[in-house]
Amino acid sequence: MALSAQWDELFAGAPLRSGGQEPSAAGMRLASANGKSADGKGGGAPDVQFSKSPWSSAGKVAGELRTGTAGALADLDSASEGVTAGTEGFGATAALEEIRTTWKDRLGAVRDECGRLDGVLKSVGKEFGEVDVKVGNDMKAVAPAEPKGR
Repeated sequence: MALSAQWDELFAGAPLRSGGQEPSAAGMRLASANGKSADGKGGGAPDVQFSKSPWSSAGKVAGELRTGTAGALADLDSASEGVTAGTEGFGATAALEEIRTTWKDRLGAVRDECGRLDGVLKSVGKEFGEVDVKVGNDMKAVAPAEPKGR
């Protein structure tokens, strides 16, 4: 199936546009691509905005979770010290050790993933911030000069 046929199929069930125009006949265009904003003065307000804050906050939370999980691992080791001494051969001791081992593995995986996410999320926020500034500067460089007398 050709791409345009797929789009036609997707838009087939869409409601008609004002004036009875079929959605597929309208074609695709960007919002405000006609050069007019809601106030009719042209251009449009940016509808996609970026903030470094959510990415940095998520990275901070991941870092805190990593620290908390590392503490839980230490507590688990501390709490289980000496449990197996003197109880060798009991089924409950073997089961307890198996459970402790699986929890250590799980908590270790969570700790490691949170450590990875901490760095990745903070890096994404930094990169988006740098790209946002660069794109803004590039746009200013190509923007037409304001007419004199305004």
